[in-house]
Order: sequence, then structure tokens, then C-alpha cells
Amino acid sequence: MMKPLAVFGTGSDAGKTTLVMALCRIFADRGIRVAPFKAQNVSNNSAVTVEGGEISRAQCLQAEAARTEPSCRFNPVLLKSQGSGSVQVIVNGKVHRNQSIADYYNHIGALQAEVEKAFNGLRADFDLVVAEGAGSPVELNLLDKDLSNTFVAKTFGTKNILVADIERGGVFASIYGTLELMDPVMRANLAGVIVNKFRGDRRFFDEGEKIIAERFGVPVLGVVPFRPLNIDMEDSQSLQNYRQRLGAVKVRVAAIAYPGLSNYNDLDALIADPELDVEVVHHYRPLAGFDMALLPGSKTVIRDLHWLKKEGLFAELRQFNGPIFGLCGGYQMLCNRLHDPDALEHDVPCIEEALGLIDDEVIYRSPKILARGAYRLFSEEAVQGYEIHCGRLQKHPLFYHQGRISGTHVHGVFDHDAFRTGYFRAIDPAYRGFCYPAYREAEISRFAETVAAHVDIDRILAAL
Repeated sequence: MMKPLAVFGTGSDAGKTTLVMALCRIFADRGIRVAPFKAQNVSNNSAVTVEGGEISRAQCLQAEAARTEPSCRFNPVLLKSQGSGSVQVIVNGKVHRNQSIADYYNHIGALQAEVEKAFNGLRADFDLVVAEGAGSPVELNLLDKDLSNTFVAKTFGTKNILVADIERGGVFASIYGTLELMDPVMRANLAGVIVNKFRGDRRFFDEGEKIIAERFGVPVLGVVPFRPLNIDMEDSQSLQNYRQRLGAVKVRVAAIAYPGLSNYNDLDALIADPELDVEVVHHYRPLAGFDMALLPGSKTVIRDLHWLKKEGLFAELRQFNGPIFGLCGGYQMLCNRLHDPDALEHDVPCIEEALGLIDDEVIYRSPKILARGAYRLFSEEAVQGYEIHCGRLQKHPLFYHQGRISGTHVHGVFDHDAFRTGYFRAIDPAYRGFCYPAYREAEISRFAETVAAHVDIDRILAAL
């Protein structure tokens, strides 16, 4: 049996998620049955698995790369920010409770048992488990509350890789400091270091590789060049790193990025489309120059409505004469009022005025709706997607399409080529469209090929 592998980072955004994704594809292509794993993720970007549970989109991406169906076992604990220092804790795909961060840490022991159960189940069903760490593995004040780093390394005896981001500078200090503070068990099982996001002439780092190997006593498994990946970024800040491949632009899209933005992967297919110029709107600006406005998902719909009103974008959207599309929380914002009698969405029970563009009322109720499948929305052709929401519309529970106002609770609709083409061709008949599934597969393959070309995969496998 192969030993499990873990990828830890010298800090946040070192590239752990994408490196695990690439390794999953590389190993799968070598005939290894591989499963991704992240004990605890903190993300408002989630999807529904085949079991009907909710996990991070990052682990769904890694599962796609591994050519396996996403499972709740890949991400047994998911934290979704509620604002004001509280989180929604999702365990094995289902809402466990809403609690403060302090309360969450006080119950970490019970969650460790769930992590063990999920990991051991994967080891029984797959040849190899590739675990992703979280942030830095040497946050000394939090080691006893850790689920994704030291706990995984010590409990499951993983072989470990440390990935360092050279782009932000200080790569030698970050590697050396992490090694010095690393748990002895994790350090003893360290297979090597990968230097990530390298730009420029690789030869200039030959001496750096020698320094790491000789002075730090750890082999360099590879130096991976910087390569953007425009799909399934793990946090909303990553939207800043998207690179559009604009061609003959047909439609200018204003995507409203409120503070509680969630499931922003719904933007992936639009940002990848050379005929769509997508501007992510983080603050007030006039919308008159855009052809269409998009309201994506929101984890805190009522708070984000407050933000829209404070920023002046609420009035802008009401005055906007072009097409408006709402997704999940954004769909709910298009209605008349939001009713939260049990304070599921807000700090206290409340009723909030919404945009009033759909004559309907939204009521928040438990349990959260989690569903996936083929949906018939605006046309007869079914669209694959999923739902994650507590808000219920009274008249239009699934979708609405009348004139220039459209919306749905179904995530992933714009990934569907026929749906996306039909919607944007109605705005501009010259719009042609493209094949997003092929683009997505090419992005995964090219990224994995880059990693395979610059990392000693055989050495990693030999360590397992």
C-alpha cells in the first residue's frame, strides 16, 4: 500500500491547492486511483457532491483532476464565514452548527474524529490519498487546534512536500523558518521542497536550489514556473489574478462583488469567454456603460444588500436598463423583500427590502437545500447544476425569466454552452460562444503538464 502524501505550504496562497490538483491528474494518468483530501477548508465557494453534501470547490476541482466523483470524504470539515466572527460549520457535507470561532476551537476534538473516519475510508478505497494543508503548518499558537497540518501529518504518517511561493519574495527565509519550526514527525517525513511561481530564467535559481539542499538539508523536488489557472480559485481575492483572453468583445458584464460573495466559480466560464469583457465591481461605479449586470451568490445576502445600499450600487441597479441576472443569493436580491424570522441569514430576525425587480418574497428556512442534477430552466434543454440555499422564493422557487430580468438558484448554469450562448446571443445576436468544458479540461491538463515537466515525480512516488 502506498503511503499517503501531504502538501504543506510556507504560507497562504503558496500554491497548495493547484499543486495537489496537478499531482492528482499526474498520478491518475499513471493509473493510480488517487483521492484528494483537505481535513478542514475555509471557503464560501462550495458545491454539492453525489451524496448530496456540501464541500469546497477546491476539492471538487482536485477530484475532477483525479478523474473521480467528488465526495464529502474529500473535505469532511468546511467553514463558511457568516461575518461578525462567526462561522457555519459543515461536517460531512451537512450543516452542523453556526458558532463563534472560539466555540469552534473548543469542540475541535470531535471534529478530529470525523477527519480520521473520512481519511481512513479513503485509504481503504483508493491507492493514494493526497492531502492539502492549510495556511502555514507552523502557526505555533494554533497547533493544538489544527486539523489540516500537524494533525494530518502525525495521525496518518504522511510523506510530506513543502511548497514555497517565490513570487512574494523571501523564499529562503520562509523555507528555513518553516523547517526550523516544523513538528519533528512532519520534518522526518519530508520528501522535499517545491519552489512555486518562478518567473524568468530558471538558471538564475540553480545556486538557490543548491543552497536549499546543502544548507537546509532538504532536497528541491522542482521549481515550477508561474502559470495562472483561471478556474475554481479558492478565495475571492484570487479573482484579482484572473487573466481574460479578450477577443472581439460582444458584451460588457458588470459582476458585482459584495463582501459576502460566494460561489464565484460561476464567473469562471464568463471570464474565460473572449467575447465577454467581465469587470468585477468591488465598489461604487456607474453601470450605464455595461451591457449586462450579474449578481452572483452571497453567503450573507442581507448584509450584502446593506452594502449595495451603502455603496450606491442598489440605486444603480434599480436604474440600470440592461439585462440583469441573479444567481442564488443574487437571485434573492432581485425580489421584493427578504424575510428572516429565525435569524438564519442575519444577526437578528428581520425583513429587508430588496431590489423589487421580481414580484416575489424570499423566506429563509432550515434545513438548507442541497441538490444537484439536470434542471430544465429557460428552455427544454436540461442544464447540469446544483443548489445550496436556505432562501425560498414563494412564486418562482427555482428560476425566473421575463424580459430583461433573469435569475436562478442553480449554480453552474453558465458552464453549460447552450445556455450561455442562448442568453448572450439574446443580448447581442453576433455573439458566437465557445466550448467551456474543453477549455476547462485544457486548463487542468496544461497546468498538470507544467508541474510534471518541472517536478521530479518519480522521486515523489519512490518516497511513497
